[in-house]
Amino acid sequence: MDNSATARAQFEADGFYLRSTPLLPDDLIRRATAGQDALMRGEYDTGTPPQPSYWNPGDDPTKLVKIEMSQLANRAIWELMTHPAIGELAAAITGARWVQIWWTQMLIKPPADAQGAGSPHVGWHQDRHYWQSWEEGSELFTAWVALSDVTAEAGPMRFVRGSHRWGLRNLSDFYGQDHEAQREQIEAPEGTAWEEVPAVLSPGGVSFHHNLTYHGSGANLSGQPRRSFALHLRTEKSRPVDDARKGLTEFLDDPRYCPVIYGRDERQR
Repeated sequence: MDNSATARAQFEADGFYLRSTPLLPDDLIRRATAGQDALMRGEYDTGTPPQPSYWNPGDDPTKLVKIEMSQLANRAIWELMTHPAIGELAAAITGARWVQIWWTQMLIKPPADAQGAGSPHVGWHQDRHYWQSWEEGSELFTAWVALSDVTAEAGPMRFVRGSHRWGLRNLSDFYGQDHEAQREQIEAPEGTAWEEVPAVLSPGGVSFHHNLTYHGSGANLSGQPRRSFALHLRTEKSRPVDDARKGLTEFLDDPRYCPVIYGRDERQR
């Protein structure tokens, strides 16, 4: 079991926390992996499709698979995302009374070809850049759950240590493919350094990162798909702008979409 004080201290200091060893059981990982494959074929065992997505069944399998709210469409994926161990660790690193999922993404990064080409990058970005639906200062963060063995060769996420203290820079491009060009634009504040830390995780491992932490990932050179889910989370210290329910907060009050995964629902509205 993770030491709560140590985990929280690391998250606060670095802007991320890595649980590299499995947090979730092997059987659940296997069933959720089968669920990912079913979604890619357009098979939904709940009878409900995901939300409209960047990638849809029949699309190019060599581009980044990014499917929104996949838990709606598959029971094993729902079971994985709502596993109590995720909520408990999320609460431990933030000190939260309760934790709610407010959006999710299923992500599969295909492997590069024999020449090392064809595997997409994820460009350097701060999540907060895309999350303008939330009031300033809202406690928002992400749990990234690995389903495959995310080795150094698999194109793991790379976090920039301490960048959550740099403020919102408005220099983010999730789909950017030229990391070096992006890096030239993102200047570290005086007295700080750009230090990248790879999130190397076993299947069932989880990373957590702050909404202002810069992160991105390179090509997958492992020869196997890099499989994961991104669970975007909030605590009781959060509120949508004008308390609106639209865009990314549209389903906030519907537990089928946005379950509370730790504590009682004592949200501040």
